[in-house]
Amino acid sequence: MSGRPPRRRAEGLPRVARLRRRADFEAVYATGHKLVEARLVAFVVRAERAAGCRLGLSVGRRVGNAPVRNRVKRVLRDAFRKLAPHCPEPLDLVLVARPGKAPSTAAEAAESLSRVLDRWRRSGH
Repeated sequence: MSGRPPRRRAEGLPRVARLRRRADFEAVYATGHKLVEARLVAFVVRAERAAGCRLGLSVGRRVGNAPVRNRVKRVLRDAFRKLAPHCPEPLDLVLVARPGKAPSTAAEAAESLSRVLDRWRRSGH
């Protein structure tokens, strides 16, 4: 038996709530509506399936080194996890962090994501 405790993912984003395949990302980029926000760019498309919202993240090297990029992804996933139950409809959402402006705190991420979802609701897509 190894000395390491089992890995717990109780608070992780469930697999059904993630965009994982390259084809999924490309479909959202190609057909999605682009919403530009101060800290990120969002591509949103209405999903054809009955399940809830799914999230995909794109945080490039220009945002920072690996620890910075990982923190940005972590706070964006956390904000999405909290706001996903309030999603207006099944959506596929790809968030692209903007270099030099990417959200680094939970409050910034939640604010940016709620602004994106509000703009999506108001646009009537």
